[in-house]
Amino acid sequence: MSEGDVCFQSCVKIMPEAVSQNDGYEVFFEKKEECGLFAIFGDPDAVQKVYFGLHALQHRGQESAGIASSDGESIQCYKGMGTVQRVFRSGSDTLERLKNPIAIGHVRYSTTGSSCAENSQPLLAEYSRGQVALAHNGNLVNAGLLRDEYEAYGSIFKSTSDSEIIVHLLAKPTHQSKPDPLGHVLNHLQGSYSLIFLFNDHIEAARDPFGIRPLCLGRIEAGAYVVASETCALDVIGATFLREIEPGEIVRLDRDGLHSRHFVKPSDIQPAHCIFEHVYFSKQNSFIFGENVHELRKKFGRQLAREHPVEADVVIPVPDSGTSAALGYAAQSGIPFDMGMVRSHYVGRTFISPNQELRELEVRLKLAIVPDVVRGKRIVVVDDSIVRGTTTLGKIRALREAGAKEIHMRASCPPIRHPCFYGVDFPTRQELLAHNRTLEQIREFLEVDSVGYLSLEGMLACAALPAGHYCTACWSGRYPIPVNTRMNKFAMERHQLYMFEEFPTAHE
Repeated sequence: MSEGDVCFQSCVKIMPEAVSQNDGYEVFFEKKEECGLFAIFGDPDAVQKVYFGLHALQHRGQESAGIASSDGESIQCYKGMGTVQRVFRSGSDTLERLKNPIAIGHVRYSTTGSSCAENSQPLLAEYSRGQVALAHNGNLVNAGLLRDEYEAYGSIFKSTSDSEIIVHLLAKPTHQSKPDPLGHVLNHLQGSYSLIFLFNDHIEAARDPFGIRPLCLGRIEAGAYVVASETCALDVIGATFLREIEPGEIVRLDRDGLHSRHFVKPSDIQPAHCIFEHVYFSKQNSFIFGENVHELRKKFGRQLAREHPVEADVVIPVPDSGTSAALGYAAQSGIPFDMGMVRSHYVGRTFISPNQELRELEVRLKLAIVPDVVRGKRIVVVDDSIVRGTTTLGKIRALREAGAKEIHMRASCPPIRHPCFYGVDFPTRQELLAHNRTLEQIREFLEVDSVGYLSLEGMLACAALPAGHYCTACWSGRYPIPVNTRMNKFAMERHQLYMFEEFPTAHE
């Protein structure tokens, strides 16, 4: 083995699910969740509590799930394709076999690397200092360059995920000789990352210096510490929210308790929190970046009503992420709120052929119209965002068929004109509805009577933190971290396609 090589353990169990399941069909959706992380140290029921924590974070990813646990000496891991419930099927003794007092878990949506068993997490590896399991939420913009460098020296990669490069960096002997090996490794990474490492006898959790992705710290009454992507997962197991892990901070959990250190100088940190977490990703009852998601979304809706008023009979949300903003819009405008669409919570990922008729049928499967709410009425439809616009168009046509007299489309964030390189699976620039389109052209495409977006200034004014503490790249094109290489979701696949022709730099 060359320097930096790692050996993946045979004890990793992966469910034999289909790798892609799309069988040549286009995978079509508006936007995708990210990943969810959960960890607990020093609890006899740690694995069971991780399982419940992952359930609470299921909205952040449904492609795969996994749990790694340790008895203080060795790590075992079980993961597979599908939801938490599917991977850890009821009646299975998997959780019992994993039972240990230290555990981490992961639910995945792929932002780099295809959806396949090899890319599921936690990643389990063995190197000179023992075993390590890794769970990652985010996207590394320099992963391709680092991988090319390590492959040139003979390193062998088992996956096409950007997360695996972190393990190779950690295993490098020259990195291991540093006073703080993990901190040294993290300084090699560029991009967004919330990370949880399970070593044989302790857990370490870290957040990138910009704090792009959320990560919080909690504690259960018995004393065990908990780390989670969102506070909603703490609530499920009865843990008390202590604080968010700070940008550029590493938190270590071991037998001696909680320890904290920074791998960058706090004075050098300029937060760039992803405000799209508030717009769409995070669950309504979570506390993210200092404020409640539901309450902030209502503020977005109120501001949207101020900026784009209209005479109408009813305000309806696109459930579920548009509901809070719709409540705010209705309260500010005085227009009654009602549920004109009902979402099916039993529809998972969307796999459909590249056929517009089938796409519209898929929309009807996921969102059913309540005819009595919309028939003969002037409707304000509030959604969190509009990405491609194709599924939005399907919803609009379904409302027309149900008898809506007028349809006024409102989005509780600005027009998305730029791709995200930090963990949100937006389409290419050319596929974005708002790219190079005027508001009138967007209205015509959506076949609505009017369209209105919340302004960037209005959105930032609603948030608690100063405007400069948020990443707004997908709306403004101002990227806090330079992206100097061709990137796409499949950048480390041998059959890669170059999707981006323009390379944004910091604050361009």
